[in-house]
Amino acid sequence: MEAVTSPKIVWRKSSLSALANECVETGRTADGRVAIRDSKDPKGTILVFGAKEWGKFIETVKKGNVFSV
Repeated sequence: MEAVTSPKIVWRKSSLSALANECVETGRTADGRVAIRDSKDPKGTILVFGAKEWGKFIETVKKGNVFSV
């Protein structure tokens, strides 16, 4: 995983979030990696995952093995 601040990414978030800005947004980088950011802070840090890292991240989230800061 790497943190970046200004790639050109088309962002998307769950339709369940409606107009709320309390979501994780995802997008793809030009080289196909997965980027995520906090919709409350769109100019903040963007995390970028390779395919294997993204798979492990999703697996961890589904198991509930994440923490809140």
